[in-house]
Amino acid sequence: MTKSTSSASETKVAASEGIVVTKQLKKTYDTGKLKVDALRGVDFAVKEGEMVAVMGPSGCGKTTLLNCMSGLDDLSGGEVYIRGKPLSKMNDRIRTSYRAEKIGFIFQAYNLLPVLTAAENVELPLIISGTAPKEARKRAIEALKSVGLEDWQNHKPSELSGGQQQRVTIARSLVNRPEIVFGDEPTGNLDSESSKEIMDLLRKLNKGNKQTFIIVTHDYIVGRTADRIVMMRDGLIEKEFAPQPF
Repeated sequence: MTKSTSSASETKVAASEGIVVTKQLKKTYDTGKLKVDALRGVDFAVKEGEMVAVMGPSGCGKTTLLNCMSGLDDLSGGEVYIRGKPLSKMNDRIRTSYRAEKIGFIFQAYNLLPVLTAAENVELPLIISGTAPKEARKRAIEALKSVGLEDWQNHKPSELSGGQQQRVTIARSLVNRPEIVFGDEPTGNLDSESSKEIMDLLRKLNKGNKQTFIIVTHDYIVGRTADRIVMMRDGLIEKEFAPQPF
C-alpha cells in the first residue's frame, strides 16, 4: 500500500469520529496511457453500529471507496482509519488478519462453491483461518440459523433460490462475527421481493448485533433501509441525508 500523504500529526483520529473514517482519500488508476481519478479527496465517517448506503451513478467512485475502506485497494493519497488506526500503516499480514477477523463482505455475486453444502460454504473462512472443524461447524449452523436457513444447511447452492444463496453469503460474512460488514450491491441479482427480504434481514442483523454496515447500491429502495444515504458524484461526496421513512 502506498504511504498516505497525511502528516505525522494526523496519524490517529478520535474514536468519537467513527469506526471507519477517511481523510482526503484519493485513488488514481493509471493504465500507463490513461489516468483516472476515481476518488478525489473524500472525507467520510461512519459511526459504530450505523448502517450507511453509498449511492450515485455508475463510475462515481462508490465501489472504489468501499474497496479502499476495506483494505482491498491501495490508497493513492489521504488515509483510511479503522478504530482510529491508519490503514496505510498496517503491513500486509496485519491488514489480511484484520479483514479475516473483523470484517465481513457481501457481494452481488454469491461466490459460493457449488460442490459444498450451505454449512460447508459458511464454515470455510473459519476452517481456512485455523478454527477447529467442530467449532467451525457449530458457528456455521448458528450463522445459518440467524438468516433463517438452519433447515437448508445440507443443501448445495444449485438447490437454493437466489435469495437463499444470498442468505448463505450473508451467513458466511457474519460467521467470523465481524465489527464491520461491507456490501457491494448485495441485492443486485435479486428480484424486488427477495431484495426487500434481504435488506430487512440486514437491518435486523445491524440492529440486533450492533454491527456496522456500509452498503454500496444503485437502488434507492435499498438505500432507504439505511440510517443515512451518502450520494457520490465524480469521485467526491455530493451530499448526505437521512432517508424518508417508508
